[in-house]
Amino acid sequence: MNINQIKYVLAVAGSSSMREAAAKLFVSQPALSVSIRELEEELGILIFERNSKGISLTDEGREFVEYAKKAVGQYEILENRYLSKNKNRERFSVSTQHYNFAVKAFAETIRRCKPEQYLFAIHETKTKDVLEDVRTLRSEVGVVSFSEGSEALMKKLFREYQLTFVPLMQRDTYIYVWENHPLAAASEVSLEDLREYPCITFDQSDDSDYYLTEEAMADREFERMIRSDDRATTMELIADLGGYSVGTGMLSGDDAILKGLVAVKLKEDDPLVIGYITRQGSPLSAYGSVYVEELLKYKEL
Repeated sequence: MNINQIKYVLAVAGSSSMREAAAKLFVSQPALSVSIRELEEELGILIFERNSKGISLTDEGREFVEYAKKAVGQYEILENRYLSKNKNRERFSVSTQHYNFAVKAFAETIRRCKPEQYLFAIHETKTKDVLEDVRTLRSEVGVVSFSEGSEALMKKLFREYQLTFVPLMQRDTYIYVWENHPLAAASEVSLEDLREYPCITFDQSDDSDYYLTEEAMADREFERMIRSDDRATTMELIADLGGYSVGTGMLSGDDAILKGLVAVKLKEDDPLVIGYITRQGSPLSAYGSVYVEELLKYKEL
């Protein structure tokens, strides 16, 4: 087993066909198929089920992919750190749910530290990925949130992943609608008022045994519901369909992607606690320390 074979499996798992995966990897389809079959024979498991309709992961394959993602992530960290052409560049990475203040703190960290050469990264991603990134040290700091319904699970994962959570703020529940929406001028709305409009939620589904969220009311089954994993797509759907999404009401006037949105208080409240996580026993770099200082400027709890 080698790193290329592992990357091949991940590419196939993320594609609709072997042909599509081969095109992404710039290898021939026969070569890709042979490489994966050799890996399956070596491991003694069947990673993919092949049939006339295409390919799909087996149960053993799903488990393998979970470990493969972690292995490739760690390999890329090593590759970037030690095989990069410019090893003198400063490096720093954070992972966050979709919060503008986390991005602003990241930008302010760069302004304050003024590194001459650097390769920094900010990953705006799903809740589980934020936890995994900090757990595996892909990122030094992560920004996450939980509501009352997900609090027990999140705290359980903090313990299992050996993560320290520091709360920053608590936010009430709002909906976001487009500025021309019939409810945009309301001071408060109820779920009953919203029944005829589609709710667009952030899709965090994966192959794990649990479903993590970053939104309030996430355990509620809305009658009209659309899942999207892209913020720009979500905004378009809210505008085109007269839909809404649920959030914290924190709209930044200088965020171009959010222009045109209006936040309206939701009567049925499900407050979110928002904070940052670090890995226990792993000291922060100078950049990580400055980033935490910037996050603490938003601390209210």
